[in-house]
Parts: sequence; structure tokens; C-alpha cells
Amino acid sequence: MNDTPAFTKPRLLALAWPIFVEHGLHVMTSTVDTFMVSHISDGAVAALGVANQIVVLAIIVFNFVGIGASIVVTHSLGGGDPSGARAIATTAVATNFWIGAVISLGVFLCAAPLLGLMQLPAGLMIYARPFLTLMGGTLFLESINLAVSAVLRAHGHTRESMLVTLGQNVLNAFGNAVFLFGLFGAPTLGVTGVALSTIFSRFVAMIALFILLRKQAGIRIQFLDFFRLPARRLKRILAIGLPAAGENVSWWLAFMVVTSFTARMGEGQLVIQTYAMQILYFVMIISMSVALGTEIIIGHLVGAGRFAEAYDELLRNLRTSFFLACGAIVIVAVAAPLVLRAFTTDTAVIAGAAFLLRFSLLLEPGRVLNIVVVNSLRATGDARFPILLGALSMWGLWVPLAWFLGLRLEWGLSGVWIAMMCDEWLRGVIMFRRWKSRRWLLHAQRVHTDIQAVRTGIVPA
Repeated sequence: MNDTPAFTKPRLLALAWPIFVEHGLHVMTSTVDTFMVSHISDGAVAALGVANQIVVLAIIVFNFVGIGASIVVTHSLGGGDPSGARAIATTAVATNFWIGAVISLGVFLCAAPLLGLMQLPAGLMIYARPFLTLMGGTLFLESINLAVSAVLRAHGHTRESMLVTLGQNVLNAFGNAVFLFGLFGAPTLGVTGVALSTIFSRFVAMIALFILLRKQAGIRIQFLDFFRLPARRLKRILAIGLPAAGENVSWWLAFMVVTSFTARMGEGQLVIQTYAMQILYFVMIISMSVALGTEIIIGHLVGAGRFAEAYDELLRNLRTSFFLACGAIVIVAVAAPLVLRAFTTDTAVIAGAAFLLRFSLLLEPGRVLNIVVVNSLRATGDARFPILLGALSMWGLWVPLAWFLGLRLEWGLSGVWIAMMCDEWLRGVIMFRRWKSRRWLLHAQRVHTDIQAVRTGIVPA
């Protein structure tokens, strides 16, 4: 007889729409920064875009604990082990703090060399270096926020996390206005002011998230918890988080290398890519939101041992993601010139970025397939296959093809986008075939068995 407590499956849209808004607000922070900095110059926008790539890479690294913790927490909750979920959450927050502290120090001390590796033109260093130095020195705030948000989402509190991000955006936009335009007698600090306002808004968000963690999830983080990192809990988090982060880090490193190719094409091409990607992120987060919502549901189902339902859940949610994301990219493609005019009046930049956004009609369906299925595989415990395939495709196909088409054949950004499209479609199709083959089932069964062993006290949490 199965004595696992009754489990009610969360609803996808109830989980996904707050995640979409939250991620949209995170992207909006960068978009607002880009919009306001565009009043300085297009060069300042390009500098901010390159510096932000280093910041985003650090955030992706922080996410490996968040991803692993979120999935392990859903397994524990689905399997009827709330005390195990609380223990995993505490370990995740403490671990991410230390990772964030180390990376913050490294970026703070090495801002200029890192920007040099990105092939940033010397004339743009005046904007990028102070921004990256400040943002890099305080990245530990974001590492804590990401871990706490992941735990809240795993408990189903996606709306609360969304509201914190909304407040963070309002504070960030207000601070940008104050320091960029010298409101209320404040000094005009340019890009440095953008960094300062972002830092302050992240600090306020961290305080709010800790309050929500205690009130909504019943988890109180004590000072000494930051110095207690039980090996068994950490191993469970890293078993899923490290491969997941490895794939994300690999993608972003590949994108940074490809961006260095774009930088060699000239400042104008770098500006076009920055604007196009900034708008495209809003389409990408639709797929990410459905993927994360699906991941939470499948994680609960795997913890409860309901594997057949997990299989069908992915297929249903994939159709939803295709419908939403493809509809969004069509709207973006049609409205691209109008949207871009809000950022710049340069007709060449508008035409180039609009072309890339319209080409993305072919790119985004492949990305949808890839992102949603990969997150579902991770939720079953099948986390190693995506990183192995991802590294092979990104570095064996995307990067060399982007160099060959973009620089060698001089196709420019068109060649870069073609290479990106080939990579996303190849990985998406292979990941989907793996889901259909049910090779992930052995991983899911092992996860369920381990959760029951922890819940019944056979092994320690």
C-alpha cells in the first residue's frame, strides 16, 4: 500500500503567468536601463549590453543552485516530505551566498580585463567599466535573491515572487531617472547611476524575499545556517543543478564568443544585436515561463510516483508554449520598426534589428521545443544528457558556424542568426525524441525511491 500523502497537481497557467510577469520584469529592468541610457548615446547602449553579458553569465552560474534546489524541493513536496524541503531550501540559500561572494569579488577586481576579452572597443570602456565594477561587486545580492525565489516558486508561491520583482523594477526605474537626469538635485551620474539604482533595488528585494520565505513557506534562515552545508543535501542539489547550470553557462559563453564576432563587425552591428536581443528576450520568457511551470508540476508528479501523468503533462504544455511563443514572435515581427523607434532614430539600426526580429520567426519555434523539453527532463532527474548534447551542439555547430557564416563568408548578423537557429532546432528535436523514448523513466523512478527513503527515515535528509 502506498502511504504517500494525497497530492494535488498544480495548474500550469496559475504557475506560469506570474513566472512570465516576473521574468518579464527582470528583462524590463534591463530594457528600462537600455531605454534610459539610449538618451546618452547608442555607444553607451552597446557598452551596457556587453557589460551586462558578464553580469548575466554570473547570474546563470547562481542559477545552478536555484534550479537544483527548486527541483529537489518539488520532489520532496510531491513525495510528502515538507521537512526535507525546508532543509534543502536552507542549504541552497547558504550555498548561493558563498558562490555569489566569490564571484562578486572576482568581477569587482577584474572588470577591465573581462571587458577586454569581450573585444569591447576602447572608446566604450568609459561607460562599461564603472558599471561592471559596481554591479560585479554586489552580485552576491542577486545570488541570494535567485535562491530564495526558486524556493518560493517550488512551493507554488509564484505570485509573491512576481510582486517583489515588480517593486524592484519600480525602484530601479525611479533611481535611473534620478541619477541619469539629475532629478531632485541629485548628481548626474550616467551609466554609473544606473548601476547604483539597480544595486539598491536588489537589496530591497532581498529583504522582501526573506520576509516572504518565512511567512509563506515557513522557512527561517538563521545566521549560522550560512556556515552549515550538509554534504548529502548539497549533493542532491548539485546532482541536478550542476548539469543544468552547465548547459546554461555553456550557452551564454557561446553567445559571448559569438558577440565578440559581432564586435569585430563594427560598433553599428553590435548596437543592432543589442537592441534585437533586448526585444527578443520578451518572447523567450514565454517559453521559459511555461518550461518552469511544467518543471514544477513534473517535479511534483515524479516525487509522487505519477510517471504516466508526467509524460502526458509535457506534451500538453509543449502545445501551449508553441501557441503562445509563436503568436508573440509574429506580433514582434510585425511591430518591430515601431518598437525600435522608441530606442533609436538611426534608420540603419532600426532596419537591421527589425530584420533579425523577423528572421526569428524561424528561430523561436526551435527554441521553444528545446527549452520546455530540457526543463522537463531535468525535473525527472535526467539532467546529464542535456548538458552533453548542449555542449556538443553549441561548440561544435553554433560557434564555428557563426564564425564561418558571419565573418568568413561576410554574411554578418544574418549568418550569426542562421547559426543560432540551426543549434536550437537540432537540440530541440533530439531532446523531444528522448522524452518520447521515455529513457528518463529510470531517473524518475530512482528519484521517487530516494524521496520515500528520506521521508520514512531510512536515510537522513
